[in-house]
Amino acid sequence: VQLQASGGGLVQPGGSLRLSCAASGFTLQYYAIGWFRQAPGKEREAVSCITSNGFGTTYSDSVKGRFTISRDNAKNTWYLQMNSLKPEDTAVYYCARRSSSYCSRTRTDFSSWGQGTLVTVSS
Repeated sequence: VQLQASGGGLVQPGGSLRLSCAASGFTLQYYAIGWFRQAPGKEREAVSCITSNGFGTTYSDSVKGRFTISRDNAKNTWYLQMNSLKPEDTAVYYCARRSSSYCSRTRTDFSSWGQGTLVTVSS
């Protein structure tokens, strides 16, 4: 199982980025997948999750209405569209996969992790 996150970078406040996570070694369609982030000096926190069938999503209160998670099972890839970015969104973003079709906000419920991609929101 390998997860490869990409799409991070430097963006101005109010800007947008789209993160991608490419999966290999397993078939994505059976699993819930998500995004977490870790800011300097802080614990890793859940950002968003999507169920295996794509019908259920969760978002942290801090990103609700600004971020959108989606998945493309045919490409074995999922995404996090981030709009209206704020400086407090600055963090390393990690993609992760559960061994379940249902979402969770608990880090330890995710068994496979990508390497992280840095998002910096600054003027």
